[in-house]
Amino acid sequence: MVQKLALLVISMAAIVQVLPHLCASSAPSSPSDRRVLVMLDDAALKSSHSLYFNNLRTSGYHLDFKLAADPSVALQRYGQYLYDALILFCPTVNRFEGAIDLSGILGFVDSGHDLIIAADSNASDFIREIATECGVDFDEDPAAMVIDHISYAVSSTEGDLTLIASDEFIPCDVILGSNKINAPVIFRGIAHTVNPASGLVFRALSASPSAYSANPKSKLSHPPAIMGSAISLVSIVQARNNARILISGSLSIFSNRFFRSKVQKAGNSVKHEKSGNEQFLTEISKWVFHERGHLKAVNVRHNKVGEADEPAMYRIKDELEYSVEIYEWSGTSWEPYVADDVQVQFYMMSPYVLKTLSSNLKGIYSTTFKVPDVYGVFQFKIEYERLGYTGLSLSKQIPVRPYRHNEYERFIPAAYPYYGATFSMMAGFFAFTVVYLYSKF
Repeated sequence: MVQKLALLVISMAAIVQVLPHLCASSAPSSPSDRRVLVMLDDAALKSSHSLYFNNLRTSGYHLDFKLAADPSVALQRYGQYLYDALILFCPTVNRFEGAIDLSGILGFVDSGHDLIIAADSNASDFIREIATECGVDFDEDPAAMVIDHISYAVSSTEGDLTLIASDEFIPCDVILGSNKINAPVIFRGIAHTVNPASGLVFRALSASPSAYSANPKSKLSHPPAIMGSAISLVSIVQARNNARILISGSLSIFSNRFFRSKVQKAGNSVKHEKSGNEQFLTEISKWVFHERGHLKAVNVRHNKVGEADEPAMYRIKDELEYSVEIYEWSGTSWEPYVADDVQVQFYMMSPYVLKTLSSNLKGIYSTTFKVPDVYGVFQFKIEYERLGYTGLSLSKQIPVRPYRHNEYERFIPAAYPYYGATFSMMAGFFAFTVVYLYSKF
């Protein structure tokens, strides 16, 4: 009895200890109310990259710093995730001492959580493999770095062609914000490429056409495998489950030193008092953590025109109306999303009806159309995917029946000629009979 009581006390203590984490892992009331796990190679990164971390704290994120060698670190406990996002600032780590591995990180993303990965010239195979699973391929040469003889950053170290100054940003205000980034971003790190045919991975910061990836300490004996604008310095991923990933080939790009550095692009006389690193990474981190471009759809409705209730089925050629409310997270509240390219499909094997929804500028999108003259099981479908926005995938099933036997028209207009022929034949026969019976031959 004493042993059972002791076990009960221990269990209750464990539940009390874990309860705050379980509450934090539940669905947040807003996309910015989140806990972030930051994995570090060295505790010194916490101070050398403090400006970036302070910007995240200012935005309302709760940062939990852990060393890669910490054996107590874990992403989940009792089947519940303890964090909503993960930042890997540990490019040299080959494995975590805690309960985190490759499958655990990929499962974290597959569950809809966000991820930031920073690599450098010492990136381990473990970090490279995570990036590859996310759709990004780093240069296979472990000694290679991004080199540019034209678009390098002018510094006190003459001839440092690995210090890149890039202003090749992705042209999307949803991702980078509406304020233009005027100063170039300073970058020193390794190159990676993305699949141009993929609709999920995008280059957020690209190298100039004169850049290439090679070992800066050796002479080129053959053309570089990666060169020009195909080199991505920072990439983003919008997963199908709306999880977002940021992959950088440089850890220094997040550092206080690069945030505060003056920058002048080679061949350009304009010298900026501050690099664009802080603005670029702060704005793109807002996107990664769903402060921008986060959509939700609610109150999907359909009914016959003139009625309010949603029917169990429709009849062919019925006039119906369809509506949905779409809102966008502004960082502090849900605001009406305004666009002119939201479409609905009335779908069975293929779309029989495709209509663009009209907006009332208050978040409500609606349209009316006639049910096609085909019966079966249809779906109302919205597949909305735009650069920078979370995808919306809505579907609602509804059967469509034909006319019942007593719902057909009694007299079909197309048959009027045949009706006329029948009655004229009867009238002619009657006239012929009268003439034949009463005429004298």
